[in-house]
Amino acid sequence: MTKLIAIEEHFVTPDIQAAWATSAIGQEGTERLDQGIIDERLNDLGEQRLALMDESGVDVQVLSVTTPALHNLEPAQSVMLARQTNDLIAKTVAEHPTRYQGFATLPMPSPEHIAPELERSVRELGLLGAMLCGRTRDKNLDHPDFRPMFETAAKLRVPLYIHPQIPQRAVRDVYYSGFGDPVDTAFATFGLGWHYEAGIQFVRLILAGVFDLYPNLQLILGHWGEVVLFYLERLQSLERVTKLQRPITEYFRQNLYVTPSGMWSQDYLQRALQIMGPERILFSVDYPYQYKPGRPARLFLENTALTDEQKALFAHGNWERIVGSIIR
Repeated sequence: MTKLIAIEEHFVTPDIQAAWATSAIGQEGTERLDQGIIDERLNDLGEQRLALMDESGVDVQVLSVTTPALHNLEPAQSVMLARQTNDLIAKTVAEHPTRYQGFATLPMPSPEHIAPELERSVRELGLLGAMLCGRTRDKNLDHPDFRPMFETAAKLRVPLYIHPQIPQRAVRDVYYSGFGDPVDTAFATFGLGWHYEAGIQFVRLILAGVFDLYPNLQLILGHWGEVVLFYLERLQSLERVTKLQRPITEYFRQNLYVTPSGMWSQDYLQRALQIMGPERILFSVDYPYQYKPGRPARLFLENTALTDEQKALFAHGNWERIVGSIIR
């Protein structure tokens, strides 16, 4: 059976949850999404998670802290929790080395500590890149404060995954409000807002010339490219007014990977293949949010029209190629 590595699989710790609770915007607007069985599964890194992985047919999870991670905390608090959390991930991977791998959690509110923590996490702890949650308060990912992080990721040859977080309050008030709290929240998060928020961060990195500075930098977007993949033809029109070193299509095809994040759509898969090719797709379930009994992740892989070679690339081969030098 084809080995299946899922790379957007979330957890959280009681310490991070406590920090969110003491911050005015710690888990802004999304706390109700992590209640009940979801909260229970996010807090478990042991036997329950492993059992559900077995039930799903997932061999390996790449662990990452759920959104908004540490982005909305105070600087000193984020530094402490980043080190603590990355040590925990490394310990968990060491206890189950054939089942878990890990993305670092970075202290994004403390710019001078971001790159050093990424380097420590990769070189000392064996983590395989980092999970980012888009902007940090009012700073988009292309802000100069974050350049050392991109430089370090490029130097270490590790990927950075851009995960969605809820749009800023001002944006939500204008675009995603007026339907009552539950609908407004859903509209601003999993309904649509999350995906625009994450996709725009990647486009901003292109327009800011980040990939021109660091040509081998590799980013990952979930949810089949967070909307922007489907507007690539339109985005190409930006070339008329920019001074980029490459066509916009090339940044997508040379600096980006996409994953399904549990959106089991054969149509979206075909669109990703058309634009990116079979070497630029990675597998993800978005556990525990998209977990369902009945092995839908494994069945999606098995029912694709991909060749056996392409299925192997999608399921594990592309990921192992990206991080192979670190794992060895």
